[in-house]
Amino acid sequence: MFSLFPGADMKCCLQALTSLVLLGVVSAQRQVAVQEGPLYRTEGSHITIWCNVSGFQGPSEQNFQWSIYLPSAPEREVQIVSTTDSAFPYAIYTQRVRSGKIYVERIQGNSALLHITELQARDAGEYECHTPSTDKKYFGSYSAKMNLVVIPDSLQATATPQTLQKVEQDSLELSCDVATETSQHSHLSVTWYRQRAGEKPVEVISLSKDFVLQSSSEYSQRQTLGEVRLDKLGETTFRLTIYHLQTSDQGEFYCEAAEWIQDPDKSWYPMTLKRSEGTVVNVQPTDKEFSVRLETDKRLYTVGEPVEFRCILEAQNVPDRYFAVSWAFNSSLIASLGPNAVPMLNSEFAQRESQGQLKVSKESDSVFVLKIYHLRQEDSGKYNCRVTEREKTVTGEFIDKESKRPKNIPITVLPLKSSISVEVTSNASTILEGENLHFSCSVRTVDRTQGRFSVIWQLLDRRNRRSNIMWLDRDGTVQPGSSYWERSSFGGIQMEQVQPNSFTLGIFNSRKEDEGQYECHVTEWVRAVDGEWQIVGERRASTPVSITALETGFAVTAISRTPGVTYSESFDLQCIIKPHYPSWVPVSVTWRFQPVGTIEFHNLVTFTRDGGVQWGERSSSFRTRTAIEKAESSNNVRLSISRASDTEAGKYQCVAELWRKNHNSTWTRLAERTSNLLEIRVLQPVTKLQVSKSKRTITLVENRPIQLNCSVKSQTSLNSHFAVLWYVHKPSDADGKLILKTTHNSAFEYGTYAEEEGLRGRLQFERHMSGGLFSLTVQRAQVSDSGSYYCHVEEWLLSPNYAWYKLAEEVSGRTEVTVKRPDIRLKLSQAQGNITVLETQKVELECMVLNRTSGTSRLSVEWHVWKPNHPERETVARLSREATFHYGDQVAKNHWKGRLHLESPSLGVYRLIIQNTAVQDSGTYNCLVEEWLLSPSDVWYKRAEDSSGQTIVTVLRPDATLQVDTVVPNVTVPEKSPFQLDCNILSRSSQESRFAVAWYALRTKAGGKKGSTLEDEEIERKAMLSVGPDAIFGPEGNHWEGRLRFQRLSPVLYRLTVLQADPSDTGNYSCRVEEWLSNPQKEWYRLTEEESGPIGIQVLDTGSTLQSIICSNDALFYFVFFYPFPIVGILIITILLVRFKSRNSSKNSEGKNGVPLLWIKEPHLNYSPTCLEPPVLSIHPGTID
Repeated sequence: MFSLFPGADMKCCLQALTSLVLLGVVSAQRQVAVQEGPLYRTEGSHITIWCNVSGFQGPSEQNFQWSIYLPSAPEREVQIVSTTDSAFPYAIYTQRVRSGKIYVERIQGNSALLHITELQARDAGEYECHTPSTDKKYFGSYSAKMNLVVIPDSLQATATPQTLQKVEQDSLELSCDVATETSQHSHLSVTWYRQRAGEKPVEVISLSKDFVLQSSSEYSQRQTLGEVRLDKLGETTFRLTIYHLQTSDQGEFYCEAAEWIQDPDKSWYPMTLKRSEGTVVNVQPTDKEFSVRLETDKRLYTVGEPVEFRCILEAQNVPDRYFAVSWAFNSSLIASLGPNAVPMLNSEFAQRESQGQLKVSKESDSVFVLKIYHLRQEDSGKYNCRVTEREKTVTGEFIDKESKRPKNIPITVLPLKSSISVEVTSNASTILEGENLHFSCSVRTVDRTQGRFSVIWQLLDRRNRRSNIMWLDRDGTVQPGSSYWERSSFGGIQMEQVQPNSFTLGIFNSRKEDEGQYECHVTEWVRAVDGEWQIVGERRASTPVSITALETGFAVTAISRTPGVTYSESFDLQCIIKPHYPSWVPVSVTWRFQPVGTIEFHNLVTFTRDGGVQWGERSSSFRTRTAIEKAESSNNVRLSISRASDTEAGKYQCVAELWRKNHNSTWTRLAERTSNLLEIRVLQPVTKLQVSKSKRTITLVENRPIQLNCSVKSQTSLNSHFAVLWYVHKPSDADGKLILKTTHNSAFEYGTYAEEEGLRGRLQFERHMSGGLFSLTVQRAQVSDSGSYYCHVEEWLLSPNYAWYKLAEEVSGRTEVTVKRPDIRLKLSQAQGNITVLETQKVELECMVLNRTSGTSRLSVEWHVWKPNHPERETVARLSREATFHYGDQVAKNHWKGRLHLESPSLGVYRLIIQNTAVQDSGTYNCLVEEWLLSPSDVWYKRAEDSSGQTIVTVLRPDATLQVDTVVPNVTVPEKSPFQLDCNILSRSSQESRFAVAWYALRTKAGGKKGSTLEDEEIERKAMLSVGPDAIFGPEGNHWEGRLRFQRLSPVLYRLTVLQADPSDTGNYSCRVEEWLSNPQKEWYRLTEEESGPIGIQVLDTGSTLQSIICSNDALFYFVFFYPFPIVGILIITILLVRFKSRNSSKNSEGKNGVPLLWIKEPHLNYSPTCLEPPVLSIHPGTID
């Protein structure tokens, strides 16, 4: 028994601590030691981990801090508990530390134990014990680590709860199943306890972790005597057995299991403990009373009969008590049995017991038996038994207690008298020589005595001579007579006692001399009182047997029902044996044969006496065609010869021999008989060959097969084979020429015509399942194959000797064959088409074959184009009959490569696809199809060609839709400030287009008229900056050099920024945009160009200006900039009203020169970016016309 407590390893811990302290003193260096890991502990258990420090300086009481490194974050320290700082634990452990489930126990000033009372799975990890330094200098180690592995608690201890009622001296068996699923190597200990109410549990027996059985002091002696056992049954079951229960064993029994694991320091630690449910056992004291009775079957016996007396004890808990039994005859002791059941007999009965005549035994715990196997007359008297209970003392001695005996049983033994009778029977009174004889001798008795019999079998032959066959003495020994000794030794004569009163005699393979009178002589014996045997009486009985000799009437006859047969037919020969012998009679039959034209017989085949077949030396030609059969019910032998030939014609005769098998397995020939002669004649068959004479005419297209049939209407035999010769007759030839010959054994031979015309690879011969129809197929017929065809048939038969011979031959009717070339049926679709696409789009041109000459033909497709102003036809692409794609001759000129794609989506439809079309692809297209056929000689030839309808393809460039923003505001900027010139593209012709952008300064040429508009004046364009479609910049204008900044804000928005504006920069500006596109040949061309509207730029001088004067005076500022606005507004409204009225009064409302009197654009207000400058109203050139 053990208990689980946190300090279980304290002794080992203190020893380690002491050694470590000594080590620290010697080294004068701080060393921190922690319990060695890894430690394996179960969930829910209480674990302790010791830690000590040595070699330190300062106070003797050191402090300890415990941390853990979890497997999920092995580099991160998680603080658990400290002996000094209550705020040391992290939040995950704070509650468990405060509740006392995790704490540190001081063992000494320099050693401590970490306690975790209810271990959790998340507590697994690497633990670190740290001791804060109290040293003057940092020297040594201040922490140590170990690993803790937390495994599931899988230990289970289960027992069936129950309440048992037992009687004193009964046995008790209880089982407890203990199982664990721990993957680690662990040991189990199992302990059985008995507990009574208000008492401490008492250990009954336990199996320690080291597999040692032990008990408490209360049960140790009973364990030594084997009365208390603990057995392990299977893998998990532990059975407690208590023999001879005592009243002190009453209580509740339960088992307790513990799982132990060995720590790295080699000590064993109990990881978990489980207790099963209990079984309440109540033990009742026994009743000591008992009774005895004596029984036997009957009271009257005969000398030699057995008798059995049964002394039956009736008591409680007999197996747990001790009884002695004694037997008495006429008040004289016969025998006694002690508690050890060893019988002790007196001198007279001990001698009879040693001779096996008497037996005293214990049949069971409560039944004792006295048995006398052979009663004597002096055994008549009274029998009884006495039972005495004994008590065993502590020293092992027995003390007699109560004794009881039943009433006497008297028996009477009568003397013997002979009263037997004998009867003999046999299996037959008349038998055939060689059959078996069976005799039975039955002895009947009036009373069932225990005597024995001796039996003698004798034979009285026809001459009244008596001989002893075999006898059996009273001891069961069998002895044969002198004249039958040899036959008996080979098992030919057997005698057996099948029952106590029944004896048999068997004579096997009888002889003629076994005939006579068989007699059974029986003598009855009984054993006298002195053990000697004496004759009581004798009786005899007999029966006659007659035996018929085997050779009586033995004769043989040969017959046949088919003296004349045809080749390949069968005939039978029968050898009839008389008389009709049973199948076991050994008869050998030999068939002899004399071929036609010879005078000597030779043995053909012999059916031996043991049923085997033995062929003669000259019978090789018969073996495969001859069957020999012996009838099951007789010795008649049938000889069947199949596929008869001349070699089987001749005279046949059979010879029969009658045999007898002797007792020593030798054979004796009793007789031989020869039959009459049989003559067999073999004739040849008459032919019935007929070949079809019908004529046919066949006209077919070249390359089709020519089917030629040769039909056999009738044949002589179903086994006939045919040789077929095929001929062709041409008008220019006098005789037919051999094409092919197939022999009767299916071998092929090509004729001279087949070799000359190269027909070998085109001929196919076939014999149909019907057997009489032969076909010759000329594959891939040619025009030269035309002619008259016929077949020549030879009928062959297989002779019985497996040699083929030609029986007949016949010629068939002729088949006229005409081969021609196929008619031309190639036709293409003539549909006309007109396709217009934009450049870079694709064009699909379809060529459809509506019909073709043959389904196996191959087509070549060629596409042509007629381009404008080019009268010559150009080949675009060609698809050969081998499905190989080829470009036309002008592939480089037209840039076809990589842009053409040919596909055939369905049979007869060919589609040419021109990708990324260009303007030069415009033209008139059509396709030309050639149809090619494969000649029978595997040569392709062009049979037909046809052209499709034409399709006009027009490829256009995209429409120019370039648009640049023409409405741009005027801008006023101060000197030295930058201004921006935006070029905004509103629309483009294609998303793939690129732009070239250029900015210009618009200046009026010198000498221009003052006051004229931009349209009227001669404008000089000064290039500021240009950017090509390839993003290459042109040179900057001289005036702006170094002051321009270009930006592309989006694909359609370009900006030019002029830095350090100068009053000389005042003027109009514009941007010109060119749109460029790439053609399919990746060449860029200019599609269109567009120019924006003029942008007016006013650069103000930053010197002392009117503006600065006005801005410096608030009153003047409001007077100049705010009050004039209403006045100017009223003025504009007045002008507009005057103009409206003048339009109503004048038809055209025009001036003298047709120019509007007044055109005012919206004034451009440029508000100063600073809050100190008022808005600027500026009217730029071109504002008022």
